[in-house]
Amino acid sequence: MRLPRPRSLAGQLFAMQAVLVAAIVAGCALFTYTADRSQAEESARRQTAATAAAAARSPSVAQAVRSADPSAPLQPYAEALRRDAGVDFVVVMDPRGVRWTHPEPDRIGRTYLGHIGPALEGEVFSEQYAGTLGPSVRTVAPVRDPHSGEVVAIVSAGITVEEITERVGRQVGGLLLVAGAALALGGLGTYVVNARLRRHTHGMNAAELGRMYDYHQAALHAVREGLVMLDGGRRIALANDGARELLGLGEDAVGRPVAELGLPAPLAEALLSSEPRADEVHLTEERVVVVSTRPVVGGERRGTVVTLRDRTELQCLAGELDSERGFTQALRSQAHEAANRLHTVVSLIELGRADEAAGFATAELELAQALTDRVVEAVAEPVLAALLLGKAAQANERGVELRLTEDSRIDDRQLPDRMSPRDLVTILGNLVDNAVDAASGAPGVGGGNGGGATGSAVRPRVTVTLRAGHGELLLRVRDTGPGIAPGHVEAAFRRGWSTRGPGRGIGLALVRQAVHRGRGTVDVDRGAEGGAVLTVRLPLPGPARPAPHGPAGPSSAEGALL
Repeated sequence: MRLPRPRSLAGQLFAMQAVLVAAIVAGCALFTYTADRSQAEESARRQTAATAAAAARSPSVAQAVRSADPSAPLQPYAEALRRDAGVDFVVVMDPRGVRWTHPEPDRIGRTYLGHIGPALEGEVFSEQYAGTLGPSVRTVAPVRDPHSGEVVAIVSAGITVEEITERVGRQVGGLLLVAGAALALGGLGTYVVNARLRRHTHGMNAAELGRMYDYHQAALHAVREGLVMLDGGRRIALANDGARELLGLGEDAVGRPVAELGLPAPLAEALLSSEPRADEVHLTEERVVVVSTRPVVGGERRGTVVTLRDRTELQCLAGELDSERGFTQALRSQAHEAANRLHTVVSLIELGRADEAAGFATAELELAQALTDRVVEAVAEPVLAALLLGKAAQANERGVELRLTEDSRIDDRQLPDRMSPRDLVTILGNLVDNAVDAASGAPGVGGGNGGGATGSAVRPRVTVTLRAGHGELLLRVRDTGPGIAPGHVEAAFRRGWSTRGPGRGIGLALVRQAVHRGRGTVDVDRGAEGGAVLTVRLPLPGPARPAPHGPAGPSSAEGALL
C-alpha cells in the first residue's frame, strides 16, 4: 500500500522535518542507551572489584578458611556483604573451586562455574561469564595466608547481566520519555511554522510555486509598461525591462535607494511619496513618462508599487497635431484672405482697370513664390521646410514677421539617418512657437515676465537660422520679446514653468529632452534687441571642425521675410 504524499510545500516540509526530528531523537536515544550500557557494565566491574577485594583482605575470611567448617562463619558474612555492597553474589571457595558460600545455600559444596586460574597465581581479574545465576559481570580475587602469603581461598563477587539490563532499562525509560517530549515539541513547532508557511504559499507545492515564478518572470519581461517595486527602505526591490528602459536604470539598480539613481527631482519625489499618485506626467532626460504609485501598507509601510507608461511618442504626436491644427487655421485664414484679394482683382476688372488688376495679382503670386523658393533653396530637408512654411503662415496671422537668415543652409542628405525628423520638428517647432508668443506680446515661456526689455519700439519679429556644417547642425531662434531673465533660464526648461495658465509649460522641456537624445546642447542668450536667443547645436557624423558660432544673434543679414 502506497502512502499518500503531501501535495503542498508546507506539508512536504512538515513531513521532512518530522522525520528529521524523529531520526535525531532516535539516534540520540541509541547513543545514550549504548553509552549507558557501557557505563553500567564498567560501574558493575568497579563495584564487584571493590567487593571482592574487601572480602579477600578481610582477616575474618582468612581466619574462617583455616577452621574445620569454613561455610559456617563465611556464609552469613558473604550474604551480609552481598546485601551491603549491592551485588548479586559473593562466593568464597577453596583453591580447587569448591564453594563455601552461595546466595542459594543448596549450591554450597558444588564446583564454581568460571575461571579461577589467574586468581591462583595471585591476580585479581574481572570477566563476564554465565554461571548458575545466569550471565554476570564478576571479579575474582585471591585470599592469601597472612603469614605465608600462600593463596588459601578465592573470592568471587558479581552482578548479573539481567540486573545491569534493568538498571539501563530504567535509565532508557526516562530517556524515552524525554525523547518523546522532544519529538512532540519538535513536531508541534514544525506544525506551527508550516501552518504559517501554508498561509503564505496558499497551500501550493514546490512545482506550482516554480510554475508561478516562471509565469511571473515571463509576465514582467513581456509587459511593455514599466513596473518598479520599492521596499520599506525606499530601495529598488524589483524593476522589469520596461522600467529599466524608461528610467535609464543599470543592471545594479536592484537594492539601491531611489535617491541614488540620479532621477529628476520631481520624478524621485513622486516615487518616494507616501501618498498614492495617479497618472502624473514626468520628464526624464529622454522620455515623457506617466507615473502612478500605490503604497503597500499592512500595519506599517512595506513598500510602493510604481507603474510607468511611455508618453514620449504620444506627446510628440500631440505636438504634431497642434502644428497641424495651426496649419489648418492658417490655411483657413489664407483662404479667407485669398478670397478677399480675388474679390479685389474682380472688382478692378469690373471697373475697367485691367492693368491694375493684373499687377495686383502678379505681386501676390511673386510674394508667395518668393516665400516658397527661399525656404526650398535654403532648407533641403522637406520636414523642416514644410514646418517653416506652416509656422510662417501662423506667425503672419498673429502679426509677427518670421525671417530666415541669409546664411541658413541645409543641403540634401546632410542630416544623419539616426536623427529623427520628429525630434527636429519638436525642437524647431517649439522654439518658433515660444518665440512667436513672446514677440506677439502674449505672456509665455519664451517671454512671460522675464524681466528684460519690453521691445515695444521694435516691430514683432522672429528670426530663424538653420545651418549644417563643420560637424554640427545649428538651429537658432531669436525674437523681439521681453527675453528670459538669467535667474529663470533653468526653470524655463522645467516642465510646468509657464505664465500662460495651467496645462502649458512643456515646450522647452521637450526641446531639452529631444536635444539630449541627439547628444546636443541648448543655450539661452539675450539678443541685441532685448529678446531671447535660443541656440541648439546637434553633432553631425564625420570629422568635426570648430564652427564659427559668433555672437548670440545671427552674424549675417537676416535675409528674406517668410
